[in-house]
Amino acid sequence: MPLPFLTADRTFESVDPEDGEALPFAGREQWRRPYRPGPWRVGVAAVWLLVASFVLFAAVLIALTGSVSEAGAVFAVAGVVIGCALRLLRVGVWVSARGLRHVGFFVTRTVAWSDVSGVRTVQQPVRWLGLPRTVQGQALVLARRGAEGVAVLLTTHNADFLARGEAFDRAADTVEAWAAESRGVTAS
Repeated sequence: MPLPFLTADRTFESVDPEDGEALPFAGREQWRRPYRPGPWRVGVAAVWLLVASFVLFAAVLIALTGSVSEAGAVFAVAGVVIGCALRLLRVGVWVSARGLRHVGFFVTRTVAWSDVSGVRTVQQPVRWLGLPRTVQGQALVLARRGAEGVAVLLTTHNADFLARGEAFDRAADTVEAWAAESRGVTAS
């Protein structure tokens, strides 16, 4: 059974250059994350799932003592923790032939390739692990047609790429390639 959050576990070398396909994905209509989730993101999600297992165990014990309404409330808390852990694993940038999707913890934004004016890597201060502290790093930014400013998609210091500079470069190049190939957007 394929796991949708591990879609970029193949290397670029696995693509046969004579096939004429620049990107290593079959089925361009499906939403794909062009990189693997980072160890920080997976580690935090694993800790949340561990906490949820303890909460579920507590709910079972509460249910066995006879307080069904309290057990239901604790089961609901465990469900919320599990839902948060799974949502954390979905956070990131996803691409398909239809466009680019930036999935946040609370908000998901989808931009059609026809609305994208450019995707590029820039050197700028970036947030460290999403916290208010900023450090100098690289960011993959999205410029939209008819909109001022740019949206930051990926950074070298987020939960997927902290201390993984080469992985960031591969992911940024892949997203830029999707943009260039899908709608003729100039990637710089």
